[in-house]
Amino acid sequence: MNIELTRFRVLPGKTASVNEWMELLNSSLPAVLETLEQEKMYVETIFSESIDGVEYLYWYSIQGENGVEVKDSNHEIDKAHLRYWKECIDPDYAPQDLRPRMNMIPERIQSLMK
Repeated sequence: MNIELTRFRVLPGKTASVNEWMELLNSSLPAVLETLEQEKMYVETIFSESIDGVEYLYWYSIQGENGVEVKDSNHEIDKAHLRYWKECIDPDYAPQDLRPRMNMIPERIQSLMK
C-alpha cells in the first residue's frame, strides 16, 4: 500500500482553469470513482493552498500495488484530467513529496485495501 501527499505548483494565471478542472471532477464523480478501481486507488483527495500569491495543489492518496496508471487509462474523464494537468501544473516545479510519519488506519479498514 502506498500512502502519498504531494504538492504541485499551479502555473500563474491558471486559477480559473483549476476551478474548472475541480468542478469537472466533482460533477463527474461516478466516472471518476469508476477509474479509481483499475488504479487500485482507495483514497484520493485534492487540496489547494495559496502561499504568498502562489497557488498549489496537494494530492493525498492511498493506493494498492500494481494499479493501472492514469496516463494509461482509456476513460474519457482521465483524458480530460490529464489535459487540465498539462494546462495547469507547473512542469518546472519539482513535486514536493511529504514524508508520512504515522499511518493510522484500523486493521479492519486496511484488510479491505488488499
